[in-house]
Amino acid sequence: MSRETPRRTRPWAVLAVLLAVVGVVALVVGVTGQQSPPQPAAATEEPATSEEPATSPRSSAPDAVPAPPSAAPAAEVPEPVSVHIPAIDVTSELLELGLNDDGTVEVPPLGPDDQAGWYRNSPAPGADGPAVLLGHVDSAEWGPGVFFDLGALVPGDEVEVTRVDGSVAVFAVDRVETYAKDDFPTLEVYGNTPDPQLRLITCGGAFDPEARSYEDNVVAYATLVGTRAG
Repeated sequence: MSRETPRRTRPWAVLAVLLAVVGVVALVVGVTGQQSPPQPAAATEEPATSEEPATSPRSSAPDAVPAPPSAAPAAEVPEPVSVHIPAIDVTSELLELGLNDDGTVEVPPLGPDDQAGWYRNSPAPGADGPAVLLGHVDSAEWGPGVFFDLGALVPGDEVEVTRVDGSVAVFAVDRVETYAKDDFPTLEVYGNTPDPQLRLITCGGAFDPEARSYEDNVVAYATLVGTRAG
C-alpha cells in the first residue's frame, strides 16, 4: 500500500491525547531481589539510585493498565494467535485482551504457564498502526514471566507473530526503551503510524518494595519487515 496516499486521522490516534492525562501502561510484579529482569542498554548506563534488600517480597497482583486507543477495523488482517521471539527464547500463545469494567486493559493471568496477550482494540499485527502485546515480567509465586527478558532485545532482533490463517508477520526490533510510569510517552507508544508496527510492553526498572511494583515500563518498538504464508 502506497505511503503517499493521504490518510484520515484514526479515532485511536485522537484518543491517545486523552490517555496522556490518564496514566501509563503498568504490568506486574516481581520475584525476589535476587533476580532482576534485563534492562535496555541505555537504561544500564545510569547508576542505580536505590538499593532494595535481596529478600524483598514482590506483589503477585497486576497493576491497572490504562487503555491504549482503539484501532480502526482492519478485517482484512487476520487476528494473531501466537508470538515467537528467538533472541530471548520466547514462544507463547496470545490471549485476547479487552477492557475491565473500570476501563483499564485486561492483563494476562499469572500462572505457571505464563502467556502474553494481544490487546484486541489495537490493530492486528500486520495492519497499519501499532499492534500492542502485553506480558508480565515476573511474579512472586511463579518467578520470571513471559517478557522477563524483553529488555535484552536489541535492534534487528526479530519478532514473529503467527495469525489465525497460519500466516506469519515478521517484525524487526527498532529500539527498546525504559520509561518511568509517571512520565509515559503515550502518543509515542500508541500514536498512529502509517505502516505496521508492533509494541511489546512489560514492567522494568527498579522495584519499589513499598508500592510493591516496578517503577518503569519497558517498551520494545518493532516494524514489519515481511510476511510469509503458513
